Amino acid sequence: MNPNSFISIQNLSKKYPNADVFALKELNLKIPEGQIFGFLGPNGAGKTTFFSLLSGLFKPSSGTISIFGLTLNENREQIKKIMGVVPQDIALYPTLSGKQNLMYIGRMYGLQGDTLNKRVNELLSFFDFQQNMDKKVINYSGGMKRKINLIAGLLHQPKVLLLDEPTAGMDVQSRIKMMQHLTNLSNKEKMTILYTSHYMEQAQIFCQRVAIIDQGRLLKSGPPDDLIKQENAKSLEDILLSLTLQNVNG
Repeated sequence: MNPNSFISIQNLSKKYPNADVFALKELNLKIPEGQIFGFLGPNGAGKTTFFSLLSGLFKPSSGTISIFGLTLNENREQIKKIMGVVPQDIALYPTLSGKQNLMYIGRMYGLQGDTLNKRVNELLSFFDFQQNMDKKVINYSGGMKRKINLIAGLLHQPKVLLLDEPTAGMDVQSRIKMMQHLTNLSNKEKMTILYTSHYMEQAQIFCQRVAIIDQGRLLKSGPPDDLIKQENAKSLEDILLSLTLQNVNG
């Protein structure tokens, strides 16, 4: 793949059947390879719709999505092979251990034998999870379940990783450590990470770029520090509050 290629979103819109308004309206974004990109906004802003379109779960009403030069509508199966999706809901088998879940999910991705075992052990080590890998998921804390859920989405070494609230419910220390792991993995494997979060401090620290949306429309995008300077704000959270309030009042 071309190292200079990127994810290109052009005039992307989505209106659900029988809906009065667009869930997403004429979104335009370009995301460079290898970056951590935060997709931010209040509940109902359009974040989940965007991820659903990007993952191929729904088709857009209009507009195009291109990933590394491949148009999603025309290359859906090829793109699925290079994309990892980690939903906010935990998708694990509670009576199996963490490692058993990973081995099972890895086979669903087409990994087998030594290749699968090596990848599972590599990721368990990378995320400091070896001590808990043989415990049943039903006995895991919320943070532990979230970590295994994340590892499952990384097994096939995706080039693009979609994370919906990956650190929801974690304490501050665990959130920071998780994002440090993801940053290191992104650098190591040249992986582009797109994620939603309600934690503005986290997004400000770890994202190279962010997009702020509300009511389905893009309000601002760019590097967090640049946006803070442009808006003469103290933090990314201040910008989000200011822009979304303007959007409501407007």
